[in-house]
Amino acid sequence: MFEPSYLRLYRDGTLAARTRAALDILKACRLCPRACGVDRTRGQRGLCATGRLSGVASYGAHYGEEAPLVGTHGSGTIFFTGCNLGCCFCQNYDISHAAGTAVTSSAELAAMMVELARAGCHNINFVTPSHVIPQILEALILATRQGLRVPLVYNSSGYDTVESLRLLDGIFDIYMPDFKFWDGAFAERFCRAPDYPEVAQAAVKEMHAQVGDLVIEQGLAVRGLLVRHLVMPNDVAGTAAVMDFLAREVSPRTYVNVMMQYRPCFRAVGDVTIGRRVTAAEYTRAFEAALRAGLHRLDKGA
Repeated sequence: MFEPSYLRLYRDGTLAARTRAALDILKACRLCPRACGVDRTRGQRGLCATGRLSGVASYGAHYGEEAPLVGTHGSGTIFFTGCNLGCCFCQNYDISHAAGTAVTSSAELAAMMVELARAGCHNINFVTPSHVIPQILEALILATRQGLRVPLVYNSSGYDTVESLRLLDGIFDIYMPDFKFWDGAFAERFCRAPDYPEVAQAAVKEMHAQVGDLVIEQGLAVRGLLVRHLVMPNDVAGTAAVMDFLAREVSPRTYVNVMMQYRPCFRAVGDVTIGRRVTAAEYTRAFEAALRAGLHRLDKGA
């Protein structure tokens, strides 16, 4: 019978130690590649606009995720406010660019996790978690005491440091990062993050080293790496290079969702490069690039 890996770390005290280490980082915050250096324990806020406590915009059973996460009862998604990347085209910009409008205690976050699990959700899916790792760990201790026993999903932009990810080794069973850009010039233009390609490569490798290829049992993901790649107009995402990297430097068995859902939102509206939807021909070329790279566990995201 499946048992999430964090239970062992909870029992032997490792989870508590990791939580203390993560909280200590907040004093001069360097949780993510932005390394703002602010003291979030005193309410200071960096680019993510989040202080000592996390903020939850909404939570509930979600049926729009990948099939291995959704199953029959949905993925228990928790949407955090704020973001460490800040894409100008974000479809959830009202949440990700929110300036700390919601404040959620560790007890409240734990209660959400337990409520979703008791409702039958197959996993707890943390959306945009990179800037609230300490808060998640703090809440996980409480939720585990209350009987939480489902896998955890780390659903991030891919803009994660290896150091922070190592705090999560043995805690998260499923990693689901985006891989947004291969070209740093586009990452700079649309996210003010010229180092995104290098950061994402290192992050995805670390995630795979921790959990391996996606394992699906009875139709449900229980452990492993699932990568999302959003196809963008004019090949801004650099799809072929991303797929080659995943196949050659991560694993040809990497489960990849090649997503066609891009639409111009927020500051992308009217942009000469990304101010339109992806064409059918652009998506076909992107999907074929994944096949040519040797990837075969592919999902055609809506």
